[in-house]
Amino acid sequence: MTLTPQEETFLRRAIELAAKSRASGDAPFGSLLVGPDGDVLAEAHNTVTSEGDIAAHPELKLARWAARELDPATAAATTMFTSCQPCDMCRGGIERSGLGRVVYALSNEQLAELKPGGGWPLVPQEGPALFEEARVPVEGFYR
Repeated sequence: MTLTPQEETFLRRAIELAAKSRASGDAPFGSLLVGPDGDVLAEAHNTVTSEGDIAAHPELKLARWAARELDPATAAATTMFTSCQPCDMCRGGIERSGLGRVVYALSNEQLAELKPGGGWPLVPQEGPALFEEARVPVEGFYR
């Protein structure tokens, strides 16, 4: 991927935030959200350990902030710069928040090579079940 000099600056800032996170005892991940005019709207770093919150990833924090604080058109014109490719949890939040673009430094594959022991164990999921009952509160909501 080829980045503009400004995009390189933003991505380097995300890496600086990751280093800050690691120095404070949290996992080394950092992100920033840049608006359509090139201004930094918000920054975040990982605080999973310090806050005892498994969802305190910087990408998800910024997605949640954008969903609360930005109108849909502005959110769609933003770019998130992040030190690592968002995990599935964060990707879901980013998609639901309506952000326009994500630029990351390390891919998930590159991160896996740097992490001894791999990722989290898979949790079995079973279903679907009780369709007729489960559809009642959902049916018609999305129309």
